[in-house]
Amino acid sequence: MLAALEAISRERPDRVLRLRGQLPGDDGSPEPFELLIFRGFSSSTSHPTAFDPDQPALPSQARIETAELLRGPLNPAAEELLAGPVDPQRLRDPQAWR
Repeated sequence: MLAALEAISRERPDRVLRLRGQLPGDDGSPEPFELLIFRGFSSSTSHPTAFDPDQPALPSQARIETAELLRGPLNPAAEELLAGPVDPQRLRDPQAWR
């Protein structure tokens, strides 16, 4: 799913997608994560990621629960929420990014 969302974001440089969900922790208990997608690249704000952009930003066991579409580029002092929180599957449709 991340690859599809990254591809859509390359076509929408005026949007930032924020994904939130759960990762399995070291002890097996779930840990929350936050991932931002902007201009085709994913960046975690809650966990370290590989320096190699060809490596997935989330492990396969990650559970993406919600998505928010924000006006980009992101200004943390004045975020503009355009959609969400919504089911992340909904944003696999490029029309939902309008």
